Amino acid sequence: MTTKITWTDETWNPITGCTKISEGCAHCYAARMAKRLAGRHGYPEAPHEFDVTMHHDRLDQPLQWKKPRRVFVCSMSDLFHDDVPWQFISEVFAVMAQTKHTFQVLTKRPRNLNTWQGWSGWLEPRVWLGVTAENQHRANKRIPLLLQTPAAVRFVSVEPMLGPVDLDRFLPYKTDSGASDPNTGAGINVLYPGLDWVICGCESGPGRRPMKLEWAIDLVRQCQSAGVSIFVKQIEIDGVVSHDPAEWPEELRVQEWPI
Repeated sequence: MTTKITWTDETWNPITGCTKISEGCAHCYAARMAKRLAGRHGYPEAPHEFDVTMHHDRLDQPLQWKKPRRVFVCSMSDLFHDDVPWQFISEVFAVMAQTKHTFQVLTKRPRNLNTWQGWSGWLEPRVWLGVTAENQHRANKRIPLLLQTPAAVRFVSVEPMLGPVDLDRFLPYKTDSGASDPNTGAGINVLYPGLDWVICGCESGPGRRPMKLEWAIDLVRQCQSAGVSIFVKQIEIDGVVSHDPAEWPEELRVQEWPI
């Protein structure tokens, strides 16, 4: 399904429904949308419209898209929710493996992601794996688990950004190995991998919580210093959510992809 989410091209929802797990879930856009769609388009009737539901009839949708594109997987759910059977997750990945699309998987449950990957041994070169980190606490909890999981691209979505977030220890860095090149005598640096991509954005919708511009500016600076791509999705200007980079401070007009 085409989408207004600017860091992707398409959404694919073989699963819908979720449960709130952390601070960023308080004003979940997917729950609001499911409420409007209750009893239609495969959503259960109210009040169960946001129960975790597997849609087997949607599994083959990416196979019908001829032009390669970026696909956000489960924008209306979490692929690694506790209620999603591992076998169904494997079926979703099997579809990914049959296409030339790039799949962006975002979860708030990286422990399940890590466990499933270890169980399945699955490593697909066109799958990007990411976690949501709406504040420093969630970054500290989720990103280390993500970085234990192999993926073509590993990313974090700092949206909704509910406070300042320091990602320095999760970004790639070089350090002196203490060894020297035997031919040149030059010191040998060791590169420690980290996050490949960062998304940043304020909260939107009813009851949204404010994001200070200095939080986003600092996050952009962190990424640029480490050579990591960052995509600023939306910010708050004078109490209004803006999606137009032309309206933003120059240092926030950054919308990059890692590949």
